[in-house]
Amino acid sequence: QVQLVESGGGLVQAGGSLRLSCAASGRIFSTDTMGWYRQSPGKQRELVARITSGGSTNYADSVKGRFTISRDNAKNTVYLQMNSLKPEDTAVYYCNAMRVVLSTTTNYWGQGTQVTVSS
Repeated sequence: QVQLVESGGGLVQAGGSLRLSCAASGRIFSTDTMGWYRQSPGKQRELVARITSGGSTNYADSVKGRFTISRDNAKNTVYLQMNSLKPEDTAVYYCNAMRVVLSTTTNYWGQGTQVTVSS
């Protein structure tokens, strides 16, 4: 099992910045792909950013150029630097670890951290 604990959420004004952290513990594989998802009321959970064990990244179009995902395997931590925040970025942000072993994919989730951007 893998435990993921997010931190760094909060209330910020539009145009501001926040840095989310996700600390992983338990049976950690450095080969896991790590990601951040978000969900706002009445909407489905959506991918924000993802980073592979090799450092390849991909982002949702809505956050490209504003958000940066990174990982520190030595610290078992994933970060999401969020700049130029907009009210539409308001959501609960969830950390995800995706593990693929042979043909089986397992997803692990954190409990989420609230990000609120005021206009």
